[in-house]
Amino acid sequence: MDLSYTETQDMLRDTLARFLTDTYDFETRNKMIASPEGRDPGVWKALSSELGLTSAPFAEEYGGMGGGALENMIMMEELGKVIAIEPWLQTVVIGGGALQAAGGALAAEMIPQIIAGDCVIAWAYAEPTGRYDLANVSTTAKKDGAGYVLNGHKAVVYAAPWATHLLVTARTGGSQRERTGVELFLVPANAPGITRRDYPTVDGFRASEVYFENVAIPADALLPGGIDLIERIADEATIGICAEGTGIARKLLEGTVEYTRQRKQFGQPISKFQALQHRMADMLVEAEQIASMTLMGTLKLDLPAAERKAAVSLAKAKVARSIKFVGQGAIQTHGGIGITMELAIGHYFKRSTMIENQFGSADAHLERYEALTLAA
Repeated sequence: MDLSYTETQDMLRDTLARFLTDTYDFETRNKMIASPEGRDPGVWKALSSELGLTSAPFAEEYGGMGGGALENMIMMEELGKVIAIEPWLQTVVIGGGALQAAGGALAAEMIPQIIAGDCVIAWAYAEPTGRYDLANVSTTAKKDGAGYVLNGHKAVVYAAPWATHLLVTARTGGSQRERTGVELFLVPANAPGITRRDYPTVDGFRASEVYFENVAIPADALLPGGIDLIERIADEATIGICAEGTGIARKLLEGTVEYTRQRKQFGQPISKFQALQHRMADMLVEAEQIASMTLMGTLKLDLPAAERKAAVSLAKAKVARSIKFVGQGAIQTHGGIGITMELAIGHYFKRSTMIENQFGSADAHLERYEALTLAA
């Protein structure tokens, strides 16, 4: 099997890597996080309208480059290397992916806006009692004339403080945890009846508790596909953070190796200590396994649903455990300085800890994998 990347994919990686090297160093990232908005909107505009990178995974009919999941994987890995706080996952992978899968007039209207950098989407799916069950939805979308009325509460909505639109899961029918009746809606973030409580997250992002109180939305805000579409974009998002984790794991290893070469004890660099060499060798193995499992999951995203879900769960379970191992190895090697705000390694560790459980823990995905494979 040929696993080499195309010339265009290599060009995309190189373009993004050079841009991030020039504009997204650790000190600049810290300034963004500390700013009132929590980011620099100019970076997003540069990625989209100036460099055109947000067009990479979209079909040519929408003004894209005709790429797909592999292009998203490449972009997410590079963003992970600088622990970027840009809303690529939420806007391009999740929002754009959902729109492209659903198709129709809404996709034709919104995807060009994503490509141009004029639209930021936040996925409002999690609820205070739901956690990993995508069908555990109590937010309601009741039919009202030609449209719907939304009521409910969504928790830890990443990028919501910056969003122009919210991608909302809501129940149009059925009972709690029932798959039937769970739908997906694209809602303007400034629609009357929406309120937010914004806050910073431990990994440097911004998120919100989002409340919907009698929010009127038109019928064409509904993306057809129901729970099947929701599960598909959740799997694409899961592989997205696995790719981000690939970049983070490589930087955790790189930073650890560099530190051991600089830190001296007993008159020599600690990189010469055999115990630490063994630890870093194990970290390297786990980092490479993260990359391999992520690529495997990415290549299987277009398979039938059961096969796709099994591949994604297997990848996420491995990535969750491996990134924890790499992160802990990095912190243990650095010692107390590794968790200070002044050192980049601690920030990589914080993001890796969030990735470990985001969109499902290792245990949750192993349970899903077991259910899928036993059912087969």
